[in-house]
Amino acid sequence: MITLVDTAADLRGRLAIPYARLDELNAFLLDPESRVVNDILAVVARYGTPEEINRKARAAGQLPALLDRVGATHPSYLADLDWLAAERDRGAFVSVADFRRGVLGSRADGVEFRDDVAVTLEVSALQYFPWVVAAARKTIAERSLMPARWIQVRRMKEQEAEGDLPAIAAAMQIIGASYVETLDTKGTDGSNIHLGGPSTITGYFGGIGEPNDHVLLWLDEFLHYYTEYGVRQVLNINPGTVLAGYLLHRLGVDVEFKISVFMGNDNPYAGMWTLIGAKLFERDDGTSPLVGFNWGNSTNNETLEITAQVRRAFGFEEAIRFEHHITETFKSIVLQPYDRREELIALADHVPNISAKHEGGDPAVDGARAHPSDILDYFRAESEVIESGDWESLALNFMDKLDATNHTARALTEHGLSFLAAQNLHH
Repeated sequence: MITLVDTAADLRGRLAIPYARLDELNAFLLDPESRVVNDILAVVARYGTPEEINRKARAAGQLPALLDRVGATHPSYLADLDWLAAERDRGAFVSVADFRRGVLGSRADGVEFRDDVAVTLEVSALQYFPWVVAAARKTIAERSLMPARWIQVRRMKEQEAEGDLPAIAAAMQIIGASYVETLDTKGTDGSNIHLGGPSTITGYFGGIGEPNDHVLLWLDEFLHYYTEYGVRQVLNINPGTVLAGYLLHRLGVDVEFKISVFMGNDNPYAGMWTLIGAKLFERDDGTSPLVGFNWGNSTNNETLEITAQVRRAFGFEEAIRFEHHITETFKSIVLQPYDRREELIALADHVPNISAKHEGGDPAVDGARAHPSDILDYFRAESEVIESGDWESLALNFMDKLDATNHTARALTEHGLSFLAAQNLHH
């Protein structure tokens, strides 16, 4: 008698992919007439061999080189960076142990915190270098935490010209945090000439745009900032640029990227498809350029639990961080109130390598501001922000996000869970 188990086994067996399929893929990738591959190789060639490109990037990303850049473009920032390093060296920032005692009192010394599933504290979006300094002063005064991960969405050319780009890169080295840049080649750069504002919003339903040759432009822009400033991690918003990142890393360039919430991964099957690409193009040493996987806002804990099984099976549990929005900007992206902190607590004790991303302040605080946080503020020019009188409001929005990050750290602590803050300051 045929059982349901037998039927399921028969059906499962049909899913096996013949090795010949991989041979066909390799034949295409190695075909000298493959235009999509040739165009990527041509962009890379303008910067040298992968080994030369990595050497340039390592040199450009050294702290002395970054400080030289700061001195040439915005020398007043050097004093702030010196202050930040001095405060780090004198131990001005609260230790993790003392932060825990501040939350739990003497009970903290008897708790075995779950360091094996430590949640990375993440804040977004860091637009201006002075905000780093203001955040540091605030955390010293309040005995609170600087996050371990910072996301930037400011115009690259603008922050390059203003000196914020190398200053922030230097600051991240000083405090021991990772950071991600958002390249200018993205769907809001006019790449799709047929789309505009709300009147054409349905045109964006297919995903944020990198049409036609914009994947190559994105690749070219990354290689510029990689070799000139050592910028290694960038945001990725489109399947084409994700594939370009996989191929570039496979060629030997040490690119890293995180997938944006705008990519729309909102179910385990989309997540599996993204991870299949990472597995297919991983290097022989098992590394992948995909280091951050930002989920769509509609995902629930079960989505992350199921996809964590895929991540583990592919050997990426330590390499690919699941980045989950705990808060969002109050305006222009989600219905409010949006607060996923309780869900994070329920998830964090059994799904490792999660990042708690704070894109907005706690909704009750953020929504009460005269100028609540707004995702559209990310795309404004600095000059326009200053002229409009919104500079202080945007800075306050960022501090609200920092507070929300610390509230998450407190909640994790109260439940015996662990977190990762800026390594050189708190750990």
